Amino acid sequence: MEAAIVTILALLFLSFVALGVYATVKVAKAAKRGVDRTLDQARRTVEDTTLRAKSLGQVGVAAELARLRLSLRNSMRATQDALQAGAVEDASLRESLDLFGRLSAHGRELDEDLKRLEREPDKAYVAGQLPALAERTERITGSADALRQAARDRAQRFAEDDLETLSAQIDVETGALRHWTASDRDTAAAGPAQPAWYESAAAPEPRSGEGPQAITAPDPRTTAYPWEKKARPESAG
Repeated sequence: MEAAIVTILALLFLSFVALGVYATVKVAKAAKRGVDRTLDQARRTVEDTTLRAKSLGQVGVAAELARLRLSLRNSMRATQDALQAGAVEDASLRESLDLFGRLSAHGRELDEDLKRLEREPDKAYVAGQLPALAERTERITGSADALRQAARDRAQRFAEDDLETLSAQIDVETGALRHWTASDRDTAAAGPAQPAWYESAAAPEPRSGEGPQAITAPDPRTTAYPWEKKARPESAG
């Protein structure tokens, strides 16, 4: 018996240890992902700032390469953000995200080519490559811009349709609230109608041949109201 208890306690202890290790690993992975995202964001910010400085502070092929890379990165990032945000509410944008994923592969390849040419010492060769690179950049950014603008136009159209439907419903409701007839006004002026039980509870008219009746309050034991249950007959004493 004692051995079984020891075994159970040992298993519970191992289970708690395993659970603690699992939770620690999960927390560590989540923290690592957070750190990686922060580092990636910082790296992108530094690269964007550097490219912006090169495009404005330099001339020649270096400035043109920086301008092409900056244009490519801004267009692709804006499109990705717009599609991901829209896909949360519009499932049809998921196909657009798939197409954007394929376009991103071409964008990454172009960005790598531009980065390699930044380190190319033969500036004449780089200048000869610029027209083709500019055309590739324009084709990729043009496709990305078209996807982004179409997604925004779609979201705006849905919002306008919803607003138009809501406005029509409100117009119908306000019209119904303002519609009244003469009979409605007469009824409102006459005051609230008395319930059916009100007349039945009034005092009965005196019968012919009888003298005037004394005005007395009705006996609460014989006055019946609709919400009252019938009294049970009292048993003979």
